[in-house]
Amino acid sequence: MSSHLHLNLLASRPPVPGGLQSGSKMRMGPGRKRDFSPLSWSQYFETMEDTLYSLTTLHTFRIYSSGQHGPVLLLLHGGGHSALSWAVFTEVIYNRINCRVVAMDLRAHGDTKVKNSDDLSAETMAKDIGKVVEALYGENPPPIMMIGHSMGGAIAVHTAAANHVPSLLGLCVIDVVEGTAMDALNSMQNFLRSRPKTFKSVENAIEWSVKSGQIRNVESARVSMGGQVKKCEEPLNSPGVSKSIGEVIIEEEEEEEEEGESNHKRKKEDDQEVKKESLYTWQIDLSKTEKYWEGWFSGLSALFLSCPVPKLLLLAGVDRLDKDLTIGQMQGKFQMQVLPQCGHAVHEDAPEKVTFHCMVYYTGCNIRHT
Repeated sequence: MSSHLHLNLLASRPPVPGGLQSGSKMRMGPGRKRDFSPLSWSQYFETMEDTLYSLTTLHTFRIYSSGQHGPVLLLLHGGGHSALSWAVFTEVIYNRINCRVVAMDLRAHGDTKVKNSDDLSAETMAKDIGKVVEALYGENPPPIMMIGHSMGGAIAVHTAAANHVPSLLGLCVIDVVEGTAMDALNSMQNFLRSRPKTFKSVENAIEWSVKSGQIRNVESARVSMGGQVKKCEEPLNSPGVSKSIGEVIIEEEEEEEEEGESNHKRKKEDDQEVKKESLYTWQIDLSKTEKYWEGWFSGLSALFLSCPVPKLLLLAGVDRLDKDLTIGQMQGKFQMQVLPQCGHAVHEDAPEKVTFHCMVYYTGCNIRHT
């Protein structure tokens, strides 16, 4: 079980039966072709801004937001992802409840720029959250409900436990528990090495994310993957650059085509075009963050249970509960919902379902607060 759970940090569970496994033939079927073109953040959020929280160190955090009134839903993404992973979820929930939605790129992720970007300790990242909240709202912030996925869920717990957000209304953690996360650390580097190192375009990155099962919702992948990859200037044929996923997809599709010569000509033209463009690689090299992994997850269950605010745990499978959380759940210390048809990126795979559970939870938190 633990071998299927990665950090994403935590990455996705295997695709559902019948789905395409990573490395298998990627068949679309005759006459069927899905659209993997990128979607803009502006289709899901009202504003995008860079928030400066320190005039001396020049830390700027990329913020995407919607709404001007009501309590704040502060959204924290998983490792390697960005605030854009919350795009579809934001559009759904913002249209259903009176709230403000704020999704931020954590340090070393997305378009956030900090001086010491190599410091991804839980303590530093939790302090970031508090400082960004202060920069946004001053000394009297509105009621805030933190929702964090995977690594972001762990950081949300550390932030809440350290009381960096004094106006905290509630805490929602999505698909991360201490026991399973700690068990997965030994296989994490192997998982990261198994991913493509480069893509020939953002479209290819989106296609890979969907066909490998990392994100099962095509719409979410189309807006989310742009925050996970960046251009790299290294030429395609330079030493050390592996074959891009785009080339692999092209080759696999051509094996099944019957129009041999015309397809060969088209591939040759495509290859020539690719060499004129920059390749894309991962925005952050997660393999270099290994020294912080244990600090994110060790003791997480006890910290989560100790947080004095109402708590909700959303999981992709009940098998992810560890002993402390099982006991805590039986004692009614937090609410829990299991969404078994989702991969690890629960909020991307099933934004409607996550919105429903968050709305029920949010309503309860508001009643308690008022």
